[in-house]
Amino acid sequence: MLQNEHIYLFLLILPIVSFFYSSVGHGGASGYLALMALFSFAPETMKPTALLLNLFVAGISFYYYYKGGFFNKKLFLLFALASIPMAFIGGTIEIDASIYKKILAILLVFAILKMLNVFGKESDTIKEVKLWQGLLVGGIIGFFSGLIGIGGGIILTPLILLFHWGKMKEAAAVSALFIWVNSASGLIGQLSSGVTLEKESFLLVSIALIGAFLGGYYGSKKINNQNLRYILAFVLVIACFKLFFT
Repeated sequence: MLQNEHIYLFLLILPIVSFFYSSVGHGGASGYLALMALFSFAPETMKPTALLLNLFVAGISFYYYYKGGFFNKKLFLLFALASIPMAFIGGTIEIDASIYKKILAILLVFAILKMLNVFGKESDTIKEVKLWQGLLVGGIIGFFSGLIGIGGGIILTPLILLFHWGKMKEAAAVSALFIWVNSASGLIGQLSSGVTLEKESFLLVSIALIGAFLGGYYGSKKINNQNLRYILAFVLVIACFKLFFT
């Protein structure tokens, strides 16, 4: 992993990505996968590494949002009940590298729209999530989380806001823990199917944690730097094109 000729540039960008994802209650797997795709990492390395990074970054993000009093336990459970077992199942499935890249590119569109605040509008009227809605949404997101190597927050957060199931920071808090449990379940599924974690992955974790601590702290309080979010969205767009056409 660290033999990549541009590894120092990768390591420089990594904590910036974790900062912005943590600031909105995400673990950042979609961003890490996009970066690894841009730097031509092998797909079999990308998935477990992204989930491992998610565990630490989303955990830190959840801590800050929970401390801020934004966590809705009932809302989380409605989505997590089905997502956890489905993430494990998705994690045990190995798919062709070309198909993997196309699915990842499609999911990155959600991350781009989130960074551009397309789903950033809150509603004063909050609707209650029905049990079947939580199970269906959570199950589908959980499966693709394990399959691709993401936590699912880039899909769940926009849906919570789109259907008025919660406020912005409430959605961030729920998504952060949702990402954590899905990442853990998906990673366990991958490890049980013979996938191994490279030792270098833990070095990436230590570097990503720098951005995660800062992002979680400022995101749960006051940060809203839209210009820098545009830059990150631009990077994700480039990754999308690379995944689709390589």
